[in-house]
Amino acid sequence: MFKVGANSESVTADTGRQPKLILTPEEPMSKSTIPQQTTVFCGIDVSAATLDVALIEPDRALQHRQFSNCARGHKALIGWLGKCQGRVRVSLEATGTYSLDLALALHAAPHTELAVLNPKVANRFAQTMRRSKTDAADAMVLAEYSQRMPFLAWTPPSLSGLRLRALGRHIAALVTEHTREQNRLHASQSCSQAAPRCVLQDLKGALAALERRIVKMRHAARQLIQADAALEQRFRLLTGMPGIGETSAMAILGELALLAPQLTVRQWVAHSGLDPVHRQSGTSVHTRSRISRAGNRYLRRALYMPALTAVRWDPHMKGFYEALQRRHKTKLQAIIAVARKMLHAIYGVLGSRTPYDGNKLFPKLKIASAL
Repeated sequence: MFKVGANSESVTADTGRQPKLILTPEEPMSKSTIPQQTTVFCGIDVSAATLDVALIEPDRALQHRQFSNCARGHKALIGWLGKCQGRVRVSLEATGTYSLDLALALHAAPHTELAVLNPKVANRFAQTMRRSKTDAADAMVLAEYSQRMPFLAWTPPSLSGLRLRALGRHIAALVTEHTREQNRLHASQSCSQAAPRCVLQDLKGALAALERRIVKMRHAARQLIQADAALEQRFRLLTGMPGIGETSAMAILGELALLAPQLTVRQWVAHSGLDPVHRQSGTSVHTRSRISRAGNRYLRRALYMPALTAVRWDPHMKGFYEALQRRHKTKLQAIIAVARKMLHAIYGVLGSRTPYDGNKLFPKLKIASAL
């Protein structure tokens, strides 16, 4: 771009000649002269039926609206946010199935940035901001969080990963129900005179029906994995590890499929709730270390049985387990440590896409690979 130079000639009254224009390059605009896009901060408190929304815009009072938590309400919310002058930064808590459809809709909406927060993180931030707790107050706190705290964009999970996780958790619920019915049947059979035959037959029928449902769901999960090349590769790597069979691999893969790829192994351990917690202060507070349990209980449960099997059949895990017992750890503490170590191994196997090698996981045990 060019502009007229300051030394151009002026028009003279006697000759009437036009001025000679001298074109010079225009000076580049600095960052201070470039108009920046305004950011609007939004917080959404999600419940089963409604969405309470708080909006913070520059030079405007705090706005509050309420929408229904359904497809029509999501569309109305996105339309309302689209009227804002600038990019909208949204924060909401992860509330499972109630927030997932909304998060997917907001992520696909233009001019919208989305952060899905850990409910504990949002709750601790809220404790520093207000005393009362209402849906409108929670939405306002989430809007304040968007404005004050560092922003981490949400990465939407894959559809196959979501379906696999849903299948895995449904199978886990059916297995729990099957165990409960087995205990009822055993208790009824132990006092056969008090339990009528119809009760025993009903319990046996319920057990048979649950077994058929479990087999059907596991078959559906296996078909879902086979239809996705990435899931199939990770599934084969998991089943190649000692202690992990197909059933455990389905449950573990369903919980790990939705984790962000940039997470570290420590973040995986923290997500599972297997990270150790130490409490020590001065000379008066010195409690025994324990796991936090502040994480994914489905992943912890899926790792427990593979850990029990691995300490029997894998020499590396067995050596690690026995070394912990020599350090006066209880059997349960040693098993939990083995489960945490297995999660480290899974992280390395899936990240490097190479089969499990116990010598790499336990280089100090000096166990021959031939074992």
